[in-house]
Amino acid sequence: MQSGTEPIMITDSGAQQDPAIWIYLLFFASGIPAIIYQIVWQRALFALYGINIESVTIVVSAFMLGLGLGSLGGGALSRSKRFPPVALFAAAELGTAIFALASLSIFHIVAEYTQAKPLWVTGSISFLLVVAPTTLMGSTLPLLIEHLVRSSRNVGSSVGALYFVNTLGSGAACIVAVRPLLSSFGQAGTVRCAALINCLVGVSALVYCFGCEPNRRVPEDSETTGPAVPRERLLPFAWALFAATFCGFTALSYEIIWYRLLAFASGDTAPTFVTLLGSYLIGLALGSRFAEGYTERHPVEDAIRILPITILSSAVVSFWINPVSAWVLQMMPVGSAAGKFLSLFLFLALICHAAILFGALFPLIAHVAVGSQGAGKGVSYLYAANIIGSTLGVLLIGFVLMDRFSIYLVAWVLLMGGILCAAAIWCTAARPFRTRGLTFAAACIAAVLIAPASHPVFATIYDRLLFKHSYPAQYFAEIIENRSGMIGVTPDGTLFGGGVYDGRFNTDLLNDTNMIVRPYALSAFRPNPAHVLMIGLGSGSWAQVIANDSQLQDLIVVEINPGYLEAISKHSDTASLLHNSKVSIVVDDGRRWLLRHPQATFDVVVMNTSYHWRNHTSDLLSTDFLRIVRQHLRSKGAFFYNTTWSDDVMATGLTVYPYALRVLNCLALSDSPLVFDGVRWKSILLSYTIDGKRVINPDDPDQMKKLDQIVNIRHAAPLIASDSIESNDEIRQRLRSRQNLIITDDNMGVEWR
Repeated sequence: MQSGTEPIMITDSGAQQDPAIWIYLLFFASGIPAIIYQIVWQRALFALYGINIESVTIVVSAFMLGLGLGSLGGGALSRSKRFPPVALFAAAELGTAIFALASLSIFHIVAEYTQAKPLWVTGSISFLLVVAPTTLMGSTLPLLIEHLVRSSRNVGSSVGALYFVNTLGSGAACIVAVRPLLSSFGQAGTVRCAALINCLVGVSALVYCFGCEPNRRVPEDSETTGPAVPRERLLPFAWALFAATFCGFTALSYEIIWYRLLAFASGDTAPTFVTLLGSYLIGLALGSRFAEGYTERHPVEDAIRILPITILSSAVVSFWINPVSAWVLQMMPVGSAAGKFLSLFLFLALICHAAILFGALFPLIAHVAVGSQGAGKGVSYLYAANIIGSTLGVLLIGFVLMDRFSIYLVAWVLLMGGILCAAAIWCTAARPFRTRGLTFAAACIAAVLIAPASHPVFATIYDRLLFKHSYPAQYFAEIIENRSGMIGVTPDGTLFGGGVYDGRFNTDLLNDTNMIVRPYALSAFRPNPAHVLMIGLGSGSWAQVIANDSQLQDLIVVEINPGYLEAISKHSDTASLLHNSKVSIVVDDGRRWLLRHPQATFDVVVMNTSYHWRNHTSDLLSTDFLRIVRQHLRSKGAFFYNTTWSDDVMATGLTVYPYALRVLNCLALSDSPLVFDGVRWKSILLSYTIDGKRVINPDDPDQMKKLDQIVNIRHAAPLIASDSIESNDEIRQRLRSRQNLIITDDNMGVEWR
């Protein structure tokens, strides 16, 4: 026989077993596909609708809203006399699996229908697509809580245990399963694996419900076998809703901040988010496990005492993680794989520590505010409030405050909010221990006074995260923060976007420090590039060169982060670009812009792509995207983009277009033969002027000699070299002997490999 807080099952053989363990195992397994769907569906929708902040906000908010609506629905259904809660849980799992199997196909069909529709139409439809399945997922927690509380009579223990196993399943999936699944099976295969788990969980739940439940007998005095929750709630339910909302708001807000910092420190790779999410979820799970044990061993009066202390602790610890992590990473060596691993591990360990405190809050709130009668419904309201708070975190912090304020000010606002919330809960519910109010007040005041001490580290947090032990010898002379990300510029004009090299402010062909010869080369393989589209702005150096081509009539630049326009305006090499009458700059996702303008066609589409291994870069390198670009090319038009030396990227381009030409590390693709004409190119370069200054002075022998070296790029190099070009046949011959990955939206290139 288990402890008195657990339900008892008597089998036909007379052996006593604990049926709750099966519920825990099922809910653990249920957490695995839930997190897989979140990662894959978000990724698929971003590829279809763009990864600009509006699309991200819509998709993430839809996930949150679906969970909240599902919680309310599950709470209402948990009181059903007709259907057992476990049977309804099984139905939700099977329903989720059915939707999942068709989800990616549904996303693509709807995307084709809405690709030219206004933003509010596409946003609304994508919102509804995500809300439907997440509503099913959100309903499962209150259903199982109702099932367990009917036997255990302990709300905090039931909530803590279920929250623990489900969150632990999601966290374990992030760390152990997501990366190998996505690298091996792609998006579609990974979703099928997740749907299989849902089916197994649903069927197993039905077997448990209709096979085990009829044999289950609960003693009549079970209400007295454990520490029952008193009928009088120690925390008024309205205050509990407020606390749950604020805790969800704070937890999600800090997750946004931590992801930005971690991505910046680690190079913004796809597994970064999953690793962060896994560590965060495991921390939540451990916190829930603590709350479960605490509510079992202590009277409810102790829980109401520890709740405001936990809220205060979570606010203080979460605030200080940011400067402490930057200071710690600054001390770490970065020249070895071991050093990078250690840096990442320490950052994640700090995040996990804060998440433990967040994880304990929800079960504690439920324990002091929800009675054992109708526990599923009561918890569903709290869970919905928690989800609403999380959604507000996405909207207010991610969309508004981070677009206007630095990370320090945003973190300071969250710290003050946490202190005020803790004080409010203390004053409202802590009647039995108000004699300790001075101690608690002193802790709050100390937290406020000590916070400014972190400002010197916060002010240089990006410098420390990127340059680490090289700081302060290496630092950022300029930092631009907004909701789309962070941009840093070093004193020598080197640009870093999201912690990755993103170009240099330079248009000087003779002093080529950033391979600026590449945009100058358009005229070498495409005569008269009059109408040009450029996806991505960066430092603006490429756009400045193309905009000053004498053959150009108009240039449209699509840039996802408006912060680059601010950076460009401050540098003399590119500032005039913003006032060039031939140039139109649009703030949008490049892929989405193309889909929304199906009639727009160009002589050349140019893209100085970021590193091919970077998060979401495959959305601009896949066969799916190349076909989209192909529809926007005029007769003899060309697509010219940076391959960052990846053979996979080149091989992918050759599968879509019949003709190719490599110029340094860039690939030109076309449906017409591409010929590199050095004579024409030299003539164009001699006529080039930028801001009224000649690029090449024909009266200077040294400059003319350098020009001849530039124009006479050697052909057919045995290996890819920075001063070489390759013809279509030469590229195909070289790649034919190698096994290359053809990048698709589904396999996402090497992002997960």
